[in-house]
Amino acid sequence: MDFDLILVGGGLASGLAGLRLATRRPELRVAIVEAESRIGGDHVWSSFDSDVTPAQREWTAPLYAARWPRYDVRFPAFSRTLHHGYASARSANLDAAVRAAMPADHLLFGRKVRSLDATGVTLESGERLGARVVIDGRGHAPTTALELAWQKFVGLEIETLRPHGMEAPLIMDATVDQAEGYRFVYVLPWDERRLLIEDTYYSDSPDLDVETVKARIGDWALSAGLGPHGVVRSEQGVLPLALGGNIETLWDAGTPGVARIGMRAGLFHPLTGYSFPDAVRTADLLADLPRFDPDLVYNAVRSHATRTWHGRRYYRMLARMLFRAADPPARYRVLQHFYRMPEALVARFYAGNSTRADKLRILAGRPPVPLGRALAVMLGVD
Repeated sequence: MDFDLILVGGGLASGLAGLRLATRRPELRVAIVEAESRIGGDHVWSSFDSDVTPAQREWTAPLYAARWPRYDVRFPAFSRTLHHGYASARSANLDAAVRAAMPADHLLFGRKVRSLDATGVTLESGERLGARVVIDGRGHAPTTALELAWQKFVGLEIETLRPHGMEAPLIMDATVDQAEGYRFVYVLPWDERRLLIEDTYYSDSPDLDVETVKARIGDWALSAGLGPHGVVRSEQGVLPLALGGNIETLWDAGTPGVARIGMRAGLFHPLTGYSFPDAVRTADLLADLPRFDPDLVYNAVRSHATRTWHGRRYYRMLARMLFRAADPPARYRVLQHFYRMPEALVARFYAGNSTRADKLRILAGRPPVPLGRALAVMLGVD
């Protein structure tokens, strides 16, 4: 079976691309090849209202399990509520939306890919799928082209016996023990009895002790007074954070003529790890292309990824500030300092749209890390 486009990997970026193309470019024969049995795995992806445009928020609306008009943060020195909208999409919603939009025989589940090239995909079974365009969306892959740190987490979705009383997300509770580096608890209140609690670590290593972290979540729930509860589901993840690197080298190491999307393309916020807004923008980029010529698609997606990477140099410098200028137990001070800033500045930061004035303000005054180390990071080369 031949296609106009094969999206390899059925994660967030490919799922959003397939969904958008099915709506905007129904004349195209688009397939998604995924080794598992569903789109998106079992994950939650969140974003702030200003991370995407109103039009993008509208077309992704079916994916959201909840939206809130505000969120909270807690640090050792202060707590704060920010009146900035926040939304969380669930993989089950993405899976349902893609299945409703795309022909069933174009969703090739349970297929492991042996190899791919610019004109098609070869499966482990030996079957060959031809395509005018192939895009690799299989998620982050090990690379020496980028200098990375890690955001790793374990999440437990719990159901309490009595209403928990939380009305807004707790994006960061950094009042927890910081001995292992920057750590925070993240909480999403789905309804009056159900919560997603994630224990998150900014770490130099991707290693994750799942059972230990689950126990810590239980301790946090006890200290928060949530009372008796049951665990509904669990999840875990290890996401890259970008301290530096060469985006051209990353792309040159890929399969010739095969565009990349999602984390494999370097499309994620360097300091927060958020990838949903970038995946939405990439889906719109593909849908807006005048034609699906192989060279045009490759060049357009590569140019978008490299332009985005170069535009985020400032955020990579801040990531290096966190990991290189601060001792691990004191890393929370960088975020604590940041969250004292005006709400509009915080919103632009998450959206990757910080102004020159924003950037100067974040760095102004006494740094929350040793001055000599801070200067070394600021004067360093990305």
